[in-house]
Amino acid sequence: MAVSPAEMQAWCEKLLAGRAAAPDLTLNDYLDAVPRLSSLSDLPSGTVVLVRGDVDAKPGDAVGKGDIRLRSMADTLKFGQQHGWKQVIFGHVGREPEKSLDKVAKRIGEILGCDVPFISDWLDEETMTIKPEVKQTIDAAMPGAVIVLENTRKYNIERVLWKAKPEELAKLAPNLAKFANELAEKVGKVYVNEAFSAGSLDASSVAVPAAMDRVALGDYAAGEFDGPMQKCLKTTLAVFSGIKIDKLDDMEAMISRGSIKQIFASGSLAMAIRKAIGQLDGKPVCLGAAEDPANKSEPWYIPDARVAQAKEIVADGRQKGITFTVPCDSVVEDGSSKDELSPSDQQFDIGPKSVAKFHEGVTEFIKKHGAGAVAFHNGVFGMFEDPRFEAGTKAWMPELKRMKEAGVEVYVGGGEGGKALEKYGEEDWVTHTFTAGGTVLNALGSEPVPYLVALRLAATK
Repeated sequence: MAVSPAEMQAWCEKLLAGRAAAPDLTLNDYLDAVPRLSSLSDLPSGTVVLVRGDVDAKPGDAVGKGDIRLRSMADTLKFGQQHGWKQVIFGHVGREPEKSLDKVAKRIGEILGCDVPFISDWLDEETMTIKPEVKQTIDAAMPGAVIVLENTRKYNIERVLWKAKPEELAKLAPNLAKFANELAEKVGKVYVNEAFSAGSLDASSVAVPAAMDRVALGDYAAGEFDGPMQKCLKTTLAVFSGIKIDKLDDMEAMISRGSIKQIFASGSLAMAIRKAIGQLDGKPVCLGAAEDPANKSEPWYIPDARVAQAKEIVADGRQKGITFTVPCDSVVEDGSSKDELSPSDQQFDIGPKSVAKFHEGVTEFIKKHGAGAVAFHNGVFGMFEDPRFEAGTKAWMPELKRMKEAGVEVYVGGGEGGKALEKYGEEDWVTHTFTAGGTVLNALGSEPVPYLVALRLAATK
């Protein structure tokens, strides 16, 4: 069903509005509205199915290395093969347009045990049309074939919604509509999203479904949302870290559910909370370079408004009996540890006193809540890629194991948190590791997952 520019504009307005477009809808409301893969069982052999794949991976030298996201797609792709569909996978790798999915296509072939053709250039952006070789390749393919298209972020259209403002949508909508309609007309009108980690406003994830006749959520993504994610909605202990201060919004939303009893925080978010606690308790705290307006263009900058938000969160949390555990010392640029930052200092990790404090905090949590509690950990405690700033993250991983051994269900958001567990721990130290931290925070936090919004819109239009 072709989508008009006006319809695409209205569609994108809802996407950009996020929760404000449907403030009463919960995660499960979105999930209930989206069809599952089995709903497509009636499609005849030879049907072309467009698969938004979780292809942002760096395959190693053998299956099982660097390809967890690709392997997560296997059941959905095999389901399609069994039904004789011609599946055309598209998606992104990294953020750079020049990156290629050629190695990903090869690895998908190794996982499925079949040849997977790769089309390196499939869109003419000047005319916003799908190139003829795409249809030629599809037409020549046998039922059950799997084809991979080049990195969607190679093309500007994929990225136009990343920083788009509502007033810009009237100009963007015609090309987005043309892009979606071209894929529907020349590739396929059935769309499956099996890209659990792809939570950005990529056109392939959020605009293309507008032109589809039928949509569905892949088996792996549905399983993550219907299983482990439901447990995380009842989180007792939450660990927030990283440089993104907007995670305060997610923290606020998670606290509002009423199950959280303890919060551990590190990174920029923790610094905002630490300063807020200082203001509430009459003990001034300096955040160093992070609160200097000269650094407001940096991702680790903490504006006064975020400190004020943190103050409200802590005050509200204390009334609800929530314990906030934050660093008491910091590792700075030269690798030394400081209890108090000077105005020019920048925090790169938590210090040894904080490591001990966090250990004690886990001990108290286990005593109070223990077996049956749910812990959710996201991110890392410092710039752990640099050995000078890895101590905090490295020391925290065994705490996850300690909680699990005490009967706590421990869930880890993917991305850096998953990398840290792989580097400093073992897979069985936790109950479950997601393949995407950002998507999990969206689902648990303040804003809906963009592709679930799009799939719901498509399923209910």
